[in-house]
Amino acid sequence: MSLIKSISGIRGTIGGGPGEGLSPLDVVKFTAAYAKFIAKTTPVKSKTIVVGRDARLSGEMVDKLVVGTLMGMGFDVINIGLASTPTTEVAVTGEGACGGIILTASHNPKQWNALKLLNHKGEFLNAAEGAEVLAIAAADDYTFAEVDDLGKEYVNNTYDSKHIDSVMALPLVDVEAIRKANFTVAVDAVNSVGGVVIPKLLRALGVQNVIELNCEATGKFAHTPEPIPENLTQIADLMKSGKADVGFVVDPDVDRLAIVMENGEMFVEEYTLVAIADYVLTHTPGATVSNLSSSRALRDITRAHGCSYSASAVGEVNVTTEMKRTGAVIGGEGNGGVIYPELHYGRDALVGVALFLTLMAKSGKKVTELKAGYPAYAIAKNKIELTPDIDVDAILVAVKQKFANEEVNDIDGVKIDFADKWVHLRKSNTEPIIRIYSEAATMEQAEALAQEIKDVINSLV
Repeated sequence: MSLIKSISGIRGTIGGGPGEGLSPLDVVKFTAAYAKFIAKTTPVKSKTIVVGRDARLSGEMVDKLVVGTLMGMGFDVINIGLASTPTTEVAVTGEGACGGIILTASHNPKQWNALKLLNHKGEFLNAAEGAEVLAIAAADDYTFAEVDDLGKEYVNNTYDSKHIDSVMALPLVDVEAIRKANFTVAVDAVNSVGGVVIPKLLRALGVQNVIELNCEATGKFAHTPEPIPENLTQIADLMKSGKADVGFVVDPDVDRLAIVMENGEMFVEEYTLVAIADYVLTHTPGATVSNLSSSRALRDITRAHGCSYSASAVGEVNVTTEMKRTGAVIGGEGNGGVIYPELHYGRDALVGVALFLTLMAKSGKKVTELKAGYPAYAIAKNKIELTPDIDVDAILVAVKQKFANEEVNDIDGVKIDFADKWVHLRKSNTEPIIRIYSEAATMEQAEALAQEIKDVINSLV
């Protein structure tokens, strides 16, 4: 059993005793703590919180606990039912609510679920706000409402359509161009809410030929849900048969978008943001942002457009904070997370699909041809396990000193930028591990750089 409390919310496995996983008692405790935090801090006058969930098997049970707890804390609940993370974010502002809770463990397997916590802007709480929620929960410092002050639940199933309408209304989404292109599009939604909303979006965009894979929102994931190559063999095989122009894959809560090319090869998650940023910058020049572990290709594309790029610490809230600081027109993360502030500050696969199809339609290029036009990089993801008694922070400081002659960024672990490659080291918050992300022109060079860093760390230990 696992229970992880972090900047991205409260995540745990279902079952076990209190504190061992995300048990019903834990769901109630953290929901009540969040409700107290919102009541104390929100500038919104209404006492309304939006709740949405993905299709995982524990969703209905967790939903009932969360909704009941919020009502018990005196809040009215707008329950939008099965909904993506970005749809729930849109609903918070659409309802003028003072917050929102998304019930999803994102790309984690079926035994996991989580509470993702939003503020009145439909954006994730920052680290300090999240820490305050955890402190309230740890102290059981919340009080439930008296009977006359209990909240009510209101069901609203309109937000898929509202979200789709808002995506189609974006100036850079060209519905007519997509319709005329007559694309055939394959979709793998891993049996979650993407299976409802992505085909609906595609048909609204004028795509008549949609091949649906794993689009029944049963929560019985057809494969490991993280949208990475080893989990996407089914759609890759379909694409190799020449039946579709492009394949789209989303994770269970639809905030990450992976693309499969017409030849069955991966476009690579890192390049989802790169391609969409290239299209956005062509029409609306401006700053871009990604996190330190994302591909250098975004920086290269941004500079090619004569614009400025900056990197943030890892974590969606850190990316959005830097985007606001720089006034970025596009940003996101290398895991297929596209953040387009023209609509909202959240990773949104629906926006990614619409903008990518517009890019394809307007360019007249196949997906392989688009990929060939972007800087070629490969990212390797490794880790090195250490004993619990080793001071990981001291190791990172020593690595930073060893490479002091290179360009070093230490806002989140240690990132070392060389002329033609980079490596980023971050310590795990839950175990004695240093994660090592490295990028170079080829995978062999990226792996070699990771091994070089491993050797340095081993020599320090």
